[in-house]
Amino acid sequence: MRILLTGVGGQVGWELQRTLAPLGDVIAAGRSLLDLADTASIRRTVAAIAPDLIVNPAAYTAVDKAESEPGLAYAVNADAPGELAACGVPLVQFSTDYVFDGRKPVAYTEADVPNPLGVYGASKLAGEQAVQRSGTPHLILRTSWVYGLRGRNFLLTMQRLARERDILTVVDDQFGAPTWSRLIAEASALTIARWLDRPDRAATSGIYHLSCRGRTSWHGFAAAILAQQGGPDEKCARLTAIPTSDYPTPAVRPLNSQLDCGKLAATFGVRLPAWESALALCLERNLPQSTT
Repeated sequence: MRILLTGVGGQVGWELQRTLAPLGDVIAAGRSLLDLADTASIRRTVAAIAPDLIVNPAAYTAVDKAESEPGLAYAVNADAPGELAACGVPLVQFSTDYVFDGRKPVAYTEADVPNPLGVYGASKLAGEQAVQRSGTPHLILRTSWVYGLRGRNFLLTMQRLARERDILTVVDDQFGAPTWSRLIAEASALTIARWLDRPDRAATSGIYHLSCRGRTSWHGFAAAILAQQGGPDEKCARLTAIPTSDYPTPAVRPLNSQLDCGKLAATFGVRLPAWESALALCLERNLPQSTT
C-alpha cells in the first residue's frame, strides 16, 4: 500500500511517519512537495504519487492569527481536504474540538451539532463537511489539546516559561483533555489498520473523537507539567489561576473541549489512556541524555 502523508513537519504528522510504516510505503509530503494552500496543484500531485490511502493531519493551526487570515485558513483547512477527497482515494482527515462552542456541560459526542466560535474552528468544520460530501471512504478524527516534544505547543511553552519567569498566570475555566501527539499517531494507525481490514469501509466511514480520557483546565495541565519539571535545584515558576476574561485573545476559545470517545472504542476497539498517564509517559521519554 502506498500512503500519502501530509503535514510531516507538524506534531502529529511527524509521529505518523513511524506509526504508519507497518501499513505500507509512506510518502511523507512536506510543503515543498504538496502545498495545501495551492489547491490547483493538489490533484496533479496526488495523481503523480498514486497513493492507495491519503492521511491528512496538515492544518493551519494558528488559532488567533486565523482571525486576520481567514483566506489562508480556509484554503488549507477547508478547500484542501475537499480537493484531497475529490481524488477518490480513501482519506483520513484530522480535525479539532474547536468545531464546538464549548457551551455543553459534558463531553461532546459525534452526534452533537458543531458551532465553532472562530475562523479556525469554522474552517476545520468546513473541511469535515467537504470530505463528507465527497462520498469517498473516509475517517475524520477529531482530537484536542495536542502537545508533544517538538514544535510549538503548551507543554514546551510551559516548560520554557517556568525557567524564565517567577510567576505564571494560566486560564482555569477552559476544560478539555490534553492529548500527546505520539499517542494520537499510534491510536490513529491502529484505527486505520482495522478500518482498512473492513470489507465495506464506507459502512464505518465518518467522524470519530480521539483524545485522552479525563478532564482538566489549562491551569491544571500546567500544574501537572510543572510538578514533573526538572530536579529540586531547577528554577520553577509559581502558578496562578486566572479566568478567561483576564486573558483576552483575538479568537474566542470554547470553555469545554472534552470529547466523548466511546464511538471509536465501540467501532474499532481503540482507547487512549487518561491524560495524566499520557503526560507522565511523555515526560519520562524526555529525560536528559548523558553526555558521557
